[in-house]
Amino acid sequence: MSTGTAELEERRARLEAARDALTGLDEVLAGACGNDLGALMELLDEVAARASAGRVVVALEAVRRGEAAGSATHAWIRQHAPSLRQSGAAALARLVVDVAAGDTPTHRRDPDPDTPLGVVWAAVRTGEIEAHTGCAVLRETTRLAPLLQPAALPTATTGLVALAAEHGPAVMRRLRPRLLAEHGRDGTLEDLHTHLAAAARLSTPRIESGDLTEYQLWMTPEQAATLEAAIGPLSAPAPNEQTGEPDLRPAGQRRVEALTTVCATATTLHTGTHDTDRGPDTTLHLTIPLTDLTSGTTRDPGELLADLTDQAVPSATAPLPSSSTARRAGTVLATTADGTLLPPETVRRLGCDAGLLVHLLGARGEPLTLTRILRLYTRGQRRHLLLR
Repeated sequence: MSTGTAELEERRARLEAARDALTGLDEVLAGACGNDLGALMELLDEVAARASAGRVVVALEAVRRGEAAGSATHAWIRQHAPSLRQSGAAALARLVVDVAAGDTPTHRRDPDPDTPLGVVWAAVRTGEIEAHTGCAVLRETTRLAPLLQPAALPTATTGLVALAAEHGPAVMRRLRPRLLAEHGRDGTLEDLHTHLAAAARLSTPRIESGDLTEYQLWMTPEQAATLEAAIGPLSAPAPNEQTGEPDLRPAGQRRVEALTTVCATATTLHTGTHDTDRGPDTTLHLTIPLTDLTSGTTRDPGELLADLTDQAVPSATAPLPSSSTARRAGTVLATTADGTLLPPETVRRLGCDAGLLVHLLGARGEPLTLTRILRLYTRGQRRHLLLR
């Protein structure tokens, strides 16, 4: 018996012993004390992760030997790994077939570690992520590949793997705006927001007689940030000033009442029944480096900064050209939309309207200036413009 065969038989015996040890485990758990249960759970989790990785390499070996191939791989896995019939068999089959596709008639070749498949395969074969999670990461990298700079794709894939391993594949889409802002091709984030605008919509009301009216709302990041800036302060809990009793309204009720207040204010503005000049209806805080704010423009950074602040800025404050790793986006602050990324073009457009506070940062992240909240046009003047 060869050395390799003997080692395989020894490992098979250990696996059978582990299987026997897990059988009837619930019957002896009463003897656990202290932190035994936590330590036992950690051990079981590690064993399960290693077993998952073991199934992957065994399935790949079956494909490479021809015991399973192409569409038959799924059936082979379902036959020999019945627990995966519930879910996971298709993802495992897809992954091992993709990995085996890189083989040549004379050599077995693992995927290039600098490709998305190579990054995902390294994580799956070690048990860091499950095969179905790896397939989800590959689907996301396929969507991102045309949008990112080619050199950034392995880095982005590594970040997605780490995020999926920590929080599951469902949260990967949250990282997409950050990846596009930091590693996307020029104008990618702006293009994404433009395409999202066509998909944003507010449904017509679904009215039930004597019951609540239902709406469905889909918004772009810019629209959502503006909405949260408007209703956020109004939806905060408001204790009774006289009695000190807490505000017992649930968050959903406070938010819809805040939205109603904003809509009522807008209605009085258009009808001319609201005479108090309170300035802008909403205030949106953004931080953005000056290099990012001026990217895509031909104007001197000092001139653009002066337009936003009404302050003369020496040309010496003009930053160095932004690098490919620049964030190239503004970050929303001080609302429930914190962290939302907006493209520089959107920030520049918002900078022409009322109620925007831009915290400009220099090339090294140092604060340069804080724009004012009151713009040149008062509410009364804006009302007059509406009549023209």
